[in-house]
Amino acid sequence: MDLTAVDHRIPLSDGNSIPIIGFATYAHPKLTPKGSCRAGVKFAIDVGYRHIDGAYIYRNEHEVEEAIREKIAEGRVKREDIFYCGKLWGTDFDPKRVLPRVQKTLQELHLDYADLYIMATPMALKPGDEIIPKDENGNWIFHQTNLCATWEALEACKDAGLVKSLGVSNFNRRQLELILNKPRLKYKPVCNQVECHPYFTQRKLLEFCQQHDILMVAFTPLGISKNPNWLTTYFEPLLEDELLKSLGEKYNKTAAQVALRFNIQRGIVVLPKSFDPAKIKENFQIFDFSLTEEEMKSIEALNRDLRLAGLDNLCDHPEYPFHEEY
Repeated sequence: MDLTAVDHRIPLSDGNSIPIIGFATYAHPKLTPKGSCRAGVKFAIDVGYRHIDGAYIYRNEHEVEEAIREKIAEGRVKREDIFYCGKLWGTDFDPKRVLPRVQKTLQELHLDYADLYIMATPMALKPGDEIIPKDENGNWIFHQTNLCATWEALEACKDAGLVKSLGVSNFNRRQLELILNKPRLKYKPVCNQVECHPYFTQRKLLEFCQQHDILMVAFTPLGISKNPNWLTTYFEPLLEDELLKSLGEKYNKTAAQVALRFNIQRGIVVLPKSFDPAKIKENFQIFDFSLTEEEMKSIEALNRDLRLAGLDNLCDHPEYPFHEEY
């Protein structure tokens, strides 16, 4: 893959393309100063990022919109340069709620279309505007999941020109097969966004996705998550790993840059997250070196099958994806 900082788009199965590195915008609303996302997106666009990964449930899409609008007004980018990914949360899986949610997302962003729109998880929650519906005991309220019906509603959004590509996130093999084998399937998922880093390489899921021309997109690609609500496993910091650090020294790079380079050489899109300008810039500087085949195998051997974001508070959901091997 001859990718550069200027041209790093790779093809999707539906004929569209996606930048192989994206800027993740999730931030804990109570721990993140107002305006941080807006400033981060603006700086990221200046650095060269064109892929912005957002979601309605992040509660900061208005800041993403402001950043994109300002950069377009400056002449820094055109709308067609930006690749925006939005997400359908479980409270909107009822087919009747899908189109209104997509429309509301586009309205919030002042966009005519989303480049990619994905199901954030395979798990439906009680329909409504409450992001985390809970009962009187504080337990999340699940809803009967019909993934195929939700997918059909998303297909209608693509037919209407509201989204260019459709994908999923946190789906296991069985759930992907459910969509792929759906009667009268019009559009198969172009991607599956999942946790993936050198301590959790997702080899079997990656092989399955590649067999079906589904691109893997990696969130938490540096093995770091600062949101305690999603953490399942705690392990020593990935970026302190001696192998990654030694390879970084060899190429005059950081362990983080080595970890990101590892995944993009596997054909995986990476979504590093930081609102720190220095880190934003550092994470993007991964196109001027390559790891050897032997080095790639050494990093693959670091795999411990350790998942950071296990969504444990949803582990009793009938469509919880992580009870199965992959």
